Amino acid sequence: MWNLAPMKSWVFDLFINRICTMLLKVQYHQQRKYLKLQPGFSFLSFIEEVKNKFGIPPSTDLQFFDDSDTVIDDEVIHDFLEANPNVCLLAKDEGCEDFTPTHYSTPNTSSLSPAHQSSAERAHTSAKDDDAAEMAKKIVQEALETNAGGQDIMEEYRRTKTLTHSTRRHLVNILVSHMVEKHGRVPVRMQREKYGLGIVTLFPNLRDPFSTKGYEHFYDGVSGTGYLAWRLKTVQRKVTKRSVGNSPHGALLGGPSLKRSITAEQQADGDAVREAISLLSYSSDDSVIRSKMRETFQHRHELVHNPEMTTEVLKTYPRFLDVKGLINQDFTLLFGEDTSSKLLEKWDSTFKCKIIEEARCLTQTHTVRHLLMSAENQDTEPSAEWDSDIATLLLLVHLLPPQPIGKKAAKISADAASERLVVYHKSCCSFEEALGKRDHHHPYLLAVGRNQNRTDQFYIALDKKLIPCEAASAVGAFDELFKLHFVFTLAYDDALNNFYTFVQTTVYNIDIGKTKESPRVREFRAKLLN
Repeated sequence: MWNLAPMKSWVFDLFINRICTMLLKVQYHQQRKYLKLQPGFSFLSFIEEVKNKFGIPPSTDLQFFDDSDTVIDDEVIHDFLEANPNVCLLAKDEGCEDFTPTHYSTPNTSSLSPAHQSSAERAHTSAKDDDAAEMAKKIVQEALETNAGGQDIMEEYRRTKTLTHSTRRHLVNILVSHMVEKHGRVPVRMQREKYGLGIVTLFPNLRDPFSTKGYEHFYDGVSGTGYLAWRLKTVQRKVTKRSVGNSPHGALLGGPSLKRSITAEQQADGDAVREAISLLSYSSDDSVIRSKMRETFQHRHELVHNPEMTTEVLKTYPRFLDVKGLINQDFTLLFGEDTSSKLLEKWDSTFKCKIIEEARCLTQTHTVRHLLMSAENQDTEPSAEWDSDIATLLLLVHLLPPQPIGKKAAKISADAASERLVVYHKSCCSFEEALGKRDHHHPYLLAVGRNQNRTDQFYIALDKKLIPCEAASAVGAFDELFKLHFVFTLAYDDALNNFYTFVQTTVYNIDIGKTKESPRVREFRAKLLN
């Protein structure tokens, strides 16, 4: 048997394509077998050979993973096998329950939770983690010190305690180049994670305090995303879009669409629900309306999670359209008072000034300049385009701009995305005319007033209907707009997905770790909270 492992890549490539067949080890459930692959094999022929070898039905869909549990697909398999000829690929039935690979099956103290470890074991684990972080830090530091521009990156961090977007891109480019040089074009997951750990150890203010490891915006081993992963794909000149549905660990389902357990007391059912709905239709007493809406919350929660009944909610409960405060009430029943009050409590003290400060680093377009002037103008002079709070929210949209959805999707600018968040309506004009101009299904704020910077009333526009906001302030009205997504289980507008996801996880602390967040969101959170 020829030993191919020590051969250079071009010799190995010559063997594969011209001289001999290739032997590859594959594991399916608890069985391991060698496969013989012909020169120039295709991914489909490889799958067929696996099914024949293990007696798997032809209709079964398979996925393949490397020894770090990362998906291997048709676009990278040849490059991967060239770089890792002795690997054992793991075959798994797509859609079945996750199985635990053999090399993960042996428990060790480092995988135990702190509650099940002795103090000595915890100290040993902590020391190992510190050693790993220090080693990763040295790798990143060495890469920067030996590459042009690396010293400038470290100097910028020492001076500002953060990195601009352009400097962060330069950092990622240097590290990916170093990684490829040391570990080949397809470095394994462990190496990618090492560089991510090294970045946040060398630059601690870049660590995301809300993610599990702190460096997922640079490399997330679960989904295979992050700045390092994306740059590696560019270097490989491959476009391997990894969707959540293809992740071996399943989709992250947090957010407005997640069905939640209800703990509200005194919930009506059966005939009591029908009686309450009937009473709601003609009662003019706000206290009675609020009471009956509380009693029917469970029924309403079931309606919004029924795909066939979602559009019927406003028809069944039309009091949302004329009684203020019902959105706040339902959201509080869903999450509790502490979560419901987070935005209003933290906006002025924690977020507003930091958003304005970060926005000063944006490219100073005409729009950004005017928004900054409005945001910093607490007295709201006639020259301001928006009041201070709305301007700050729109600056946040520019800081977390839209991401393109798919290859062929038209790119949406931050200015266009802002128009999907809030629209000004002059108080002397017709509402019907304003609603008729917009063919848009996602909810948005309608700010009503004589001047754009002095609004008297806010409404939430939804399906060409207006829900009056209880709050008179802009930040209070936005608070209700955000909550409406959860009350009616409405997906975020794609153009505002980064914006809303940041507000959800970072401000309200809802579904942290359960919601898919882009690296841009995690990076911005790290800047704001460190």
